[in-house]
Amino acid sequence: MLRFQSVTIPNPSPVKAKRQIVFLAHFAFVLAALPLRADNPIITDVFTADPTAIVHDGAVYLYTGHDESPERNPHYVMNNWLCFSSTDMARWTPRGSPVAVKDFAWARSDAWACEVKERNGKFYFYAPMVQRRAPGYGIGVAVSDSPTGPFTDARGSALITHQMLPSPPHNWSNIDPAVFIDDDGQAYIFVGNSKCYYAKLKGDMTELDGGVAVVDLPGDARYTEAPWVHKRNGLYYLSFASGFPEKIAYATSSSVNGPWNYRGILAEVAGNSNTIHQAIVDFKGRSYFIYHNGSIQPSGGSFRRSVCVDYLYYNPDGTIKRVIQTTEGTSLPPAP
Repeated sequence: MLRFQSVTIPNPSPVKAKRQIVFLAHFAFVLAALPLRADNPIITDVFTADPTAIVHDGAVYLYTGHDESPERNPHYVMNNWLCFSSTDMARWTPRGSPVAVKDFAWARSDAWACEVKERNGKFYFYAPMVQRRAPGYGIGVAVSDSPTGPFTDARGSALITHQMLPSPPHNWSNIDPAVFIDDDGQAYIFVGNSKCYYAKLKGDMTELDGGVAVVDLPGDARYTEAPWVHKRNGLYYLSFASGFPEKIAYATSSSVNGPWNYRGILAEVAGNSNTIHQAIVDFKGRSYFIYHNGSIQPSGGSFRRSVCVDYLYYNPDGTIKRVIQTTEGTSLPPAP
């Protein structure tokens, strides 16, 4: 990454001044021709985790959790979410915190992995939080007229409660929402730790259309958490964190309702972090894999994570090439 030190130039003669202007103009031209740097992690002044992203009006909007864990005695401390935007996947502009746990009266704590979707000119924000008056986590939904918020609670209650899940294995089963809108306009929400669940959403994006069902994944998938659903060329992709420490694996199907065909590992364990959480977006003709690791030193780790971006590539048969996690990120030239 280029860094420049400021210098003081004494008042020059007219000839020297002209030469300096020509030099500075040439230097600016050279700088403009250099490739933009986007080294990983892409955000280094604050700890970020559990990324999700949308493309809207020529920009990518990135939403992350905000790790605030102390360096000593580390544990998950997450009170709000953060937003960033980019028009080139290289320079990221902070957009502040669009919403926090305190904005949901029914929730007590834990601003864990969120999801954002745009529909009919509005932006819907989904996130798990610990419920105040019932055991386990609830999935909240908030709405805004802008991708940068502020978002306000759309219901005053959880969209999905822990109690609505079929046979949840533990109190944190109802986390990591992922929302997918199919080509016919039907929206679905996927959630879950240890088991993956899904349900239909009504057109208003704030109510379920029916009950919650279990996603039937093959046993060798070793589903842990962090579902993400996308569609390409008629094929549905369900990626998710697998095992622990977590890798990202994926499955494919000809239907959003399955059956799902396990395809194997998509990304290896993230550096210096037990967890990894992915988002996949297409932007300006390229596909990107967004995730977190714990690589910022000396204080990064499993509870002080940082978001990264690398390229994602598909094979001719529709399978996905294994993601190579890099420190250069999108500063690397994309593969042909």
